[in-house]
Amino acid sequence: MIEKETKTVAIIVAHPDDETLWVGGKLLSNPSWKVFVVSLCRKNDTDRSTKFFQALKIYDAEGIMGDLDDGPDQNPLDTKTIEQEILNLLPSGKFDLIITHSECGEYTKHLRHEETSRAVLNLWQTGRLTASELWTFAYEDGNKKYYPLAVKSASVYTTLTQPIWQMKYRIITEIYGFEKDSWEAKTTPVAEAFWKFTDPSEIKRRINIKGAVL
Repeated sequence: MIEKETKTVAIIVAHPDDETLWVGGKLLSNPSWKVFVVSLCRKNDTDRSTKFFQALKIYDAEGIMGDLDDGPDQNPLDTKTIEQEILNLLPSGKFDLIITHSECGEYTKHLRHEETSRAVLNLWQTGRLTASELWTFAYEDGNKKYYPLAVKSASVYTTLTQPIWQMKYRIITEIYGFEKDSWEAKTTPVAEAFWKFTDPSEIKRRINIKGAVL
């Protein structure tokens, strides 16, 4: 659904390409949004960082990157470290809408996605980030049984139009350069879903169903 009103929107993700995989269709469908994208990892990866900013041009969005550890071992990061990095990177602590990862991640399993979600949720709950609404991605992969799918029972569920999906797919394959037989290209969702929260106290009442936050 296209919204005509201008919103200030913060997208806070772990990696360059997460903004496209999980919320790219929503961004393309809402050109009136004033969007700022934070990628917490890969600032010093010249290949991925260049592609990230090329993607942001298509979304007419601004953004910034951090360089939190994203090595193959995926050693856990301290929540306070991630929280401080988010606050350092964001130009402001106040937005109309914040969108980030699910606390369970979008697939099985990526620790940085989960850690990013916990940090953002905690910042919102404690008032260090403020927003009228907070959305978390709502996807699940049946514990690796299939590519991530949007959760139909989520608060917000949208099937993308073919032109929007094709543009999103083009960003993944042509801008980010993933091959058509890659996990990223095969994953690129044709529907997007989000769990929507309007009060930080709602977070405390959420439960997990099939890897999604409710």
